[in-house]
Amino acid sequence: MPESSLFQPFDLFGLALKNRVVMSSMSRSFAGPGHVPTDLMRDYYARRAENGVGLILTEGTIVHPSGDGYPSVPYVCGPEPIAGWKPIVEKVHAYQTVLFCQLWHCGRISHPDFLDGALPVSSSAVKPDGVTSRTKKPFVTPRALNLREIPEIVEMFAAGARNARIAGFDGVEIHGGHGYLIDQFLDGRINQRVDEYGGSIQNRCRFLLDVVKGVVSEIGSGRVALRISPSREMNGLYEWPDMEAMLDYLVPQLVSAGLKILDVSCARADYFKTSGKVVRRLRPLWPHILLGGASLSRREAEKELSDGWLDLVTWGRHILANPDFAERLRSGRELIPYDAGMLNTLA
Repeated sequence: MPESSLFQPFDLFGLALKNRVVMSSMSRSFAGPGHVPTDLMRDYYARRAENGVGLILTEGTIVHPSGDGYPSVPYVCGPEPIAGWKPIVEKVHAYQTVLFCQLWHCGRISHPDFLDGALPVSSSAVKPDGVTSRTKKPFVTPRALNLREIPEIVEMFAAGARNARIAGFDGVEIHGGHGYLIDQFLDGRINQRVDEYGGSIQNRCRFLLDVVKGVVSEIGSGRVALRISPSREMNGLYEWPDMEAMLDYLVPQLVSAGLKILDVSCARADYFKTSGKVVRRLRPLWPHILLGGASLSRREAEKELSDGWLDLVTWGRHILANPDFAERLRSGRELIPYDAGMLNTLA
């Protein structure tokens, strides 16, 4: 099979990617005491870099302790976690792979157990369905952020970007999807505010746009990606109820805010029914770099690239199960099937 654009080098605003294969962000919960990254994490990312991935998006990384929501997740705040990321970045860079840190605040998808007894925060006091994914405790009703606190949360993301650069990361990805804090402002079933951050589509997008502007001003537009999940299934929610109108407003606003890299990631469903549908709605509105994919075959990925829908293709569970995924994809070798038990080990 002739070499395709999937395996050709790609210029990401001055960052040299060796190909268009991207490792999607996947939470693993293998940080050490104090939420410090570990040698196991270093080896995990290094194996994917060594075996050909062009761009790695790290697991969700907490920007401030008040945004925690899972056991043993890494932080990117405080001197010890920042120092703990440095050998990971150095090892990945040794294989000429670009590395972005995903900035994460869980919002209501948390529990007082992770917050020293405090309530989680959200756009509004609306309780999520279900239980916490690791500890299996029922979610609680969160506390609605007040207006004074919102700029403080924006600064947490900006500080996370600043700290990621200190650790040596090439850039960051703002986690704006999958039901976490930013998504809790976007979705009108959760966001019941009556101030300038709630009600209309314009108001519900305001918090996300504040975060994007704050992070872009901190480290520059070509070093910031944003993950959105307009069509997703998590904690009882599926698809923004006004998805098309939201995208029609939000995407041009992201362009005006200086964002240059957008990652469409819609969990637990077929690409062409979720992410692919979103990509086709926003691509005419989005002039910059677009990531997506998650579960595509090589042929499907190449077609999304050649048809201009995507610029870079992401894979998650395939890369988790196959550290040498990029080489297997290139050569046509059979992939090791993903198994949920793989989440309990870093290999």
